[in-house]
Amino acid sequence: MHLPDGFLSNGVSAPLIGAAAAVGVAAISKVRSAFLKQVPVLKQKLATFPNVGGGVESSTQFVLTKVGKEHLWRMASVGAFIFAAQMVNFKVMDGVSGHLLGGVLAALILGPWAGFIIMTAVLTVQALMFGDGGIIALGANIVNMGVIACIGGWYAFRWLYVKTGKRKKFFLILAAFVAWVSVVAASAGASIELIVSGTASLSAILPDMIGTHALIGVGEGLITFGLLVLLLHKQERIAAMAYDEEDYDDQDMG
Repeated sequence: MHLPDGFLSNGVSAPLIGAAAAVGVAAISKVRSAFLKQVPVLKQKLATFPNVGGGVESSTQFVLTKVGKEHLWRMASVGAFIFAAQMVNFKVMDGVSGHLLGGVLAALILGPWAGFIIMTAVLTVQALMFGDGGIIALGANIVNMGVIACIGGWYAFRWLYVKTGKRKKFFLILAAFVAWVSVVAASAGASIELIVSGTASLSAILPDMIGTHALIGVGEGLITFGLLVLLLHKQERIAAMAYDEEDYDDQDMG
């Protein structure tokens, strides 16, 4: 799934870099309100400057909320797991590999926007420090695994969950199914990017890419199912997360 440099044309890479950056800005804006709050502080004025004068002045600064502190630890834990899981690769073609994604799992535990930030961080570290995925192709990898798999997977899950009446008995089954779909969808996105770039023909890349990731997706679904069973045992709030966008934006993302 990690696309290396040299496999995508500039005409494909550039827009995907822009798209990944735009979604990144939106994601940071979404989570910022839950992580930070403004608090008043008093600052001593500098009496040595006549135009400033002595005394104190009131100001504000941003500090982490209680929810933000708890969520950072959760994000770190999920990020470490996804990082480790993605390091196990299966060859699809020269330079292109398949692996577990963890996008839906991250979205269900953290929310879609915090999940996207974690996916972006993992992919960036892998590209810069381990050469797993190209630097110029980073935008494409973020779009495939962060936007399609994580954010897209979240909204696909939310839609299905609402359609089934938000019944908890369907939660785990839907999570596993959407995790499988997210892997296949992300691999399809990577395939289309390679085809449009002229790197591979449709008949050469699409069947192998989707076929390999359809099998990987089974493992993704089972892992997602198993981990959510363990987490839900301890924390029912994962299942209680609002699957209406308005409710999600208002909640504390815990």
